[in-house]
Amino acid sequence: FHLLLLLLFSLAVVQLRVSKIKADNLGRAQKLVKEAAGQGAKVVVLPECFNSPYGTGFFAEYAEKIPGESTRVLSEAARDCGVYLVGGSIPEKDGEKLYNTCSVFGPDGKLLVKHRKIHLFDIDVPGKIRFQESETLSPGNSLSMFETPFCKVGVGVCYDIRFAELAHIYAKKGCQLLVYPGAFNMTTGPAHWELLQRGRAVDNQVYVATASPARDESASYVAWGHSSVVNPWGEVIVKAGPEESVVYADIDLQYLADVRQQIPITTQRRNDLYSVNSVQEG
Repeated sequence: FHLLLLLLFSLAVVQLRVSKIKADNLGRAQKLVKEAAGQGAKVVVLPECFNSPYGTGFFAEYAEKIPGESTRVLSEAARDCGVYLVGGSIPEKDGEKLYNTCSVFGPDGKLLVKHRKIHLFDIDVPGKIRFQESETLSPGNSLSMFETPFCKVGVGVCYDIRFAELAHIYAKKGCQLLVYPGAFNMTTGPAHWELLQRGRAVDNQVYVATASPARDESASYVAWGHSSVVNPWGEVIVKAGPEESVVYADIDLQYLADVRQQIPITTQRRNDLYSVNSVQEG
């Protein structure tokens, strides 16, 4: 029975409404993490840039050191609720540099891993959207994974999901769940958000969870929302709407094992012909 419990656990994704008032964002995040834990969630994921509006004009103003105010709130929430908390991301200040950073805390409140977004969101779709994170942010240089009693988890932030190599390496290193706090927009959201999640899940036969901020039409950057969890068969098992909400999914590791047995791509890879490897470990 105990083993069964470890093969199945509840994951909660918090789609937070983010305002310009940091204290409000932190307070609501705390409240919703508590709500998720009360519903039996063992792992809780917050959205990208959950403590500040998303935009190059905001990053410096809202940036904090880690540890700092926002990560203290996350640490306390994880400890008080006894959950693994993937703290979305915040603008992190380290010396002269700013990063888009996801901090993960264990049920004891300890920092398990700090993932600085590896791939910066620099895009230009004429007539639709231009955004250049690199104007203010620096990229992280390490892969980030953490262990839970259930499974190993790989962490990426938003644009990181577009890079199949990262997900593949995480899966190769034993991750069965990949989490991507992200804030896709009204152009890339409808086009690629769900497609990328399903692609990463099917490619690697893993669960993929994404956490977006709720949609705010009045913001300078309008997030798509639709936080989701996709299973190893590539099915979207739960999806939020555009508004603030918490969605739940059962992560079933026996099901994952079954999928891998039925379509055994992990053992069929032609490693004699090609390979994807990490050059630098976190």
